Formats: sequence, structure tokens, C-alpha cells
Amino acid sequence: MGIVKISDELHESAKLMAKAMSRSINSQAEYWMRIGKLVEENPAITYKEVLEILIKEAASGKMDYVSENA
Repeated sequence: MGIVKISDELHESAKLMAKAMSRSINSQAEYWMRIGKLVEENPAITYKEVLEILIKEAASGKMDYVSENA
């Protein structure tokens, strides 16, 4: 596990979204990072397609990098 420094503004946004989505702040930030990584790797895909990829990964157990404590 590492420490990532982010701006106060981004931290507050993550905090708000985490509360709205019933996630920890770390889980929310990790979720955003996974989405960003997928979009950078696949710039032509839509948000809906990103979610489909995440769902397939979760169903197949390929989300090994997700923190168990998040």
C-alpha cells in the first residue's frame, strides 16, 4: 500500500461522493483511479463500457488489486 497526495479540493470531492455512494474515501479514490486507468488505456470507450469492464472483472475475480480494507 502506498500513500498518494491529492489536492484538498479533490479530497473533499472524494469524501462527498464516498458518502453518497456508501464507500470509504479510499474506495472512492480507487474507483476513480480504475476508471481513469481504463479510459487512458481505451480512449474510445464510453463510461457505460467502462462499467461493463469493471463488472466483468468483478465477476471473474480479476480485481486482485482492489484493497480488501477499502
